[in-house]
Amino acid sequence: MSRPAQPPPSTALLSLEQTPPLAVPLRFFLTAPLFGVTAALLALWLGPTAMISRWQSGVLAFTHLLTLGYLAMVMFGALFQMLPVLVGVHLRSALPLARAIHALLLAGTLLLVGAFLGSSTIAFALAVGALALGVGGFIAVMARALWRAQSAHDTVIAIRLALLALGFTLVLGLWLIAHHVDPGLGLRSTLINLHLSWGLLGWVAVLLAGVAYQVVPMFQITQEYPPRLRRSLAWWVIAFLLIWTALFFLSPRWTWPAGLALALALTAFALSTLRLQQKRLRRLPDVTVDFWSLGMLCLIASAALWLIHEASPGALPDHLFALYWGALTILGGGVSVISGMLYKIIPFLVWLHLNNRLQEAGQWQGNLPTMRQIIADRRARLHLRLHAIALLLLLVAIAWKGMFYPAFIVLLASFGMQAWNLLGALRLYRKTLRHAV
Repeated sequence: MSRPAQPPPSTALLSLEQTPPLAVPLRFFLTAPLFGVTAALLALWLGPTAMISRWQSGVLAFTHLLTLGYLAMVMFGALFQMLPVLVGVHLRSALPLARAIHALLLAGTLLLVGAFLGSSTIAFALAVGALALGVGGFIAVMARALWRAQSAHDTVIAIRLALLALGFTLVLGLWLIAHHVDPGLGLRSTLINLHLSWGLLGWVAVLLAGVAYQVVPMFQITQEYPPRLRRSLAWWVIAFLLIWTALFFLSPRWTWPAGLALALALTAFALSTLRLQQKRLRRLPDVTVDFWSLGMLCLIASAALWLIHEASPGALPDHLFALYWGALTILGGGVSVISGMLYKIIPFLVWLHLNNRLQEAGQWQGNLPTMRQIIADRRARLHLRLHAIALLLLLVAIAWKGMFYPAFIVLLASFGMQAWNLLGALRLYRKTLRHAV
């Protein structure tokens, strides 16, 4: 007989009774690694000659499969789950809303990727519509919930500011897509850089930092983040992004001080996370900690790379810098951290919903699988090894194309392993219910 699983010790402050149906976040979480698989297959199909510059259609398609299809997909699901639990705000019609937004984000991402590859005006126009409705609708739903929230917790403030950054990212992205429909609108590299920066630094980094204030102490059994960092980080990042944006148009030569401040702010967050992990209260091996550590190291490396490139622009050609920075930030930072989150959040949600279902049926919960049984540590650790190897090979492949195919084959295996692990949690959930209810 399995011993009953215990929830994480920090959940006492959460409104677990407000948790939405499991189908709400899980549809986003299970879709995300499939986009990673698609991105790896696309790269293998296109080959190394189509992936040597950030301006090539293949690189644009690959990047959006990871940023929209993977990062945004998980982050949308996480916010559908976290806002009711963290803020205590009930999301009306959460399941129909999640279905609609998920479908629009899914369709919009695929249409955009297809449009990049085929230069189809119709596909670009359809992508604009789907993404405007999907991402814009998500922002509206979350903003309404946050407007009604009474909490002034640092995580809530970070989520509000991250949604603001997502709004900027969406507007800039739609403007850029509209260029493909009407070339008269003009396409400027400045807008692309701003779109990328608001998306990765304002939306992804600020949201992940805000979520980290909750999930790192809760799931990794660490001390709390320093209060000064929690209170100021999100505000500083958004403020420096606004200054950086203004300087891009007014005096591009003087954007570097704001960029320096952004690099230092995110490095401070990464170092603080690593310090908390080093002093965590439970010293047992934990694959989640390792995923986060890898992500934080990549975040520091991407900030250092930017500083070196700004200080000595000739040290690395612009096209190589862009590819290295993107790989470290998106795959090394974002995907690593989100993978670590998923290996704690999904087992906890499966445990929680199984517990609730059995309580509703009036049954004892003694036979519930533990969180470590829902996704076995050895399988999650295999994914970590594949992910780290793929990242290393990809960094080598940027400079040496001989490593291109091995890098993306391992990346394909990494995302495939993650998809299998997450689907395994769903299979165990359904199997447990069949035998218990």
